[in-house]
Amino acid sequence: MNVIVCVKQIPDPALPGALDSSSNTLKRDGKLILDESDSYGVEMALQLVTAAGGGEVSLVSMAPNGEVSGLRTALAMGAAKAILVSDPALKGSDALTTAKVLAAAVQRLGGADLIIGATESSDGYTGTVPEQIAEILGLPSVTFAKKVTIDGSTMHIERQTEQGYDEVTSPLPALISVTAGVVEPRYPSFKGIMAAKSKPLETVTAADLGITPVGWDGAGQTIVNVSQAEARKAGEVIEDDGETFTKVVSYLENLKLI
Repeated sequence: MNVIVCVKQIPDPALPGALDSSSNTLKRDGKLILDESDSYGVEMALQLVTAAGGGEVSLVSMAPNGEVSGLRTALAMGAAKAILVSDPALKGSDALTTAKVLAAAVQRLGGADLIIGATESSDGYTGTVPEQIAEILGLPSVTFAKKVTIDGSTMHIERQTEQGYDEVTSPLPALISVTAGVVEPRYPSFKGIMAAKSKPLETVTAADLGITPVGWDGAGQTIVNVSQAEARKAGEVIEDDGETFTKVVSYLENLKLI
């Protein structure tokens, strides 16, 4: 069984972020790490390949600055190879352009039995890229997967909902987006870290994939302004005077909560 995982490399969220003053977008010119939300997809892919008794896990990613630290982490976990689409022209790409680029990278790898993505990235939160990839590739897509099993050419998914989960079946090949906590990602071992340094990691441009236009030209939009969110106002303090419950009930009624 061959699985491709779409992973994103992001600025370390533990460090203060900064915006590019010329475009009002997040600066991505330093070291990038593997998005934690994608580590769940990598781990699930590795477990599915092991359960299938053979195959490999490949990675596709997109970054504007040629950074591969995050990809090396996923390779150290056990993925076999990766393609990074890196091109200054990609700066400013929207979700749909990103999906087109990643879909082309998947096709460059020759496709797979299953494609996995995170529900949403930690620095973007559009939550639309995996489904757009599936539409471009003409594949069935299942979102919010919390448990996945493979039976021959059929995939069984427990799809997380607000009430619990739905039981869904899908033919393969297919694409799924997984939720955080679906599995416990492994820590790369020292042996895995050393092995990752020699694993195939191909870097290509958008032009190599035949994707145009990209970046701001493909997005057809600009970020005009970014402003700080309003500071949270202090809440109302109700002191207990023996009749506090009436004040609480009145407060909730005003909010139309009761």
